[in-house]
Amino acid sequence: MDIKNITHVYFLGIGGIGMSALARYFNAMGKKVSGYDKTPTSLTAELIAEGIEVHFEDNIRFIPEAIKQLPYDLENILVVYTPAIPKEHSEFIFFSFNGFNIKKRAEVLGLITESAFTIGVAGTHGKTTTSSLIAHILKTANLDPSAFLGGITQNYNTNLLLSSKLKTNNHPATSNNLIVVEADEYDRSFLTLHPEIAVITSVDADHLDIYGDEKYMQESYSLFAKQVKSKLILKKNIVSTVNSQKEVITYSVNDDTADYFAQNIKIENGYYQYEIVTPTNIFEKITLGLPGLHNVENSIAATAIACLMNISENDIRNALKTFKGVKRRFDYHIKTDSLVYIDDYAHHPEELKATINSAKEMYPGKKITGIFQPHLFSRTRDFADDFARSLDLLDECILLEIYPARELPIAGVSSQMLLDKMKLTTKKICQKNELLKELSGHKLDVLLTMGAGDIDTLIEPIKRELNNHVTL
Repeated sequence: MDIKNITHVYFLGIGGIGMSALARYFNAMGKKVSGYDKTPTSLTAELIAEGIEVHFEDNIRFIPEAIKQLPYDLENILVVYTPAIPKEHSEFIFFSFNGFNIKKRAEVLGLITESAFTIGVAGTHGKTTTSSLIAHILKTANLDPSAFLGGITQNYNTNLLLSSKLKTNNHPATSNNLIVVEADEYDRSFLTLHPEIAVITSVDADHLDIYGDEKYMQESYSLFAKQVKSKLILKKNIVSTVNSQKEVITYSVNDDTADYFAQNIKIENGYYQYEIVTPTNIFEKITLGLPGLHNVENSIAATAIACLMNISENDIRNALKTFKGVKRRFDYHIKTDSLVYIDDYAHHPEELKATINSAKEMYPGKKITGIFQPHLFSRTRDFADDFARSLDLLDECILLEIYPARELPIAGVSSQMLLDKMKLTTKKICQKNELLKELSGHKLDVLLTMGAGDIDTLIEPIKRELNNHVTL
């Protein structure tokens, strides 16, 4: 498929974070973009404001006539779908039955990036922050990158950065273009990518509903590693897990046997300060603009990429200090002496542990209250014991019911099951519609909301409730 010849692009699941970035890309390229999503969100509202037609009912009647009318020139129409769309979806059936060009999001991303100098970031955790930070470093160094990101960057308030070359010429990327992409492991999507340089941040088991077992998932990461054309950067502790059959560059937050690592880490005035040791130099007095020891580690991976790109120490230093992070990644909503409210996308036991430990490290002696919405019945089942151990790090925990996303309930798998496994004494289950009332009776020091479901719709109501009932 030659993307240059495409005139219309239709998205099934346009409101997803990765899908919306592609929609914005094609819209910027001058294509006619439209699509469906299950529910309206702030992101779909932004797409509509940008001139993209979006509807929220599964009905072929709402597909634009320019796409439906017969006879149609199928070579000029591209349909992009997310694996979350069920095969019985009537619009999906319509496109399949009538012979449209239908591709997964990852396949389209592969087509866009195949001719560009691509930097890919893969891993169970940390890929959104790391890819966003790499893009920010490249922007700071005036290298004019494009970036397809899995979150909304706070610095640029978007999940898509476009090179001025693409903006000006309205054509697909060429070898002269520099593109940063988040390489998603779900459904082995990252195997459509062949980056010049790649970093793998972690290979903890996840998506076992797709992979079946951890070994198969690790094999998929090894396949991705073998597709990297030039340089592969791995977190030090996964070198033995990922079989790349090539020389690798390693990084770590604290392992001084890695090629890149941090030392003399401390917190001053709410910010991390540290040194980054590279194979040839030591970057002293580095300040990171976002909290969390795991983000110090992400910054080291990004620095390794920057050094390979011959970016100056001064540009790296400035970018790390000015990086504001990604929405829903340790995202502050209230930050006062008496109350802190942080929201995070954490939905895996390791991510919960990192978020909770970061809060405890930033606010020693403060009570940490966590509200967690489990995401997927299968993930809750597969990692129940690990979830319980991570949540036990809290001082008190409020569990919401499991967000099912694309799944049907699994017998015996529930938030009550998690609660029963937890050793924490101050814990309870709360229905979403009762949460604000529940919070009004709590004395809060540090509040965390965590999860990948629709818990983000509660952020603004929680903020209003806290402002009404808590002296800030």
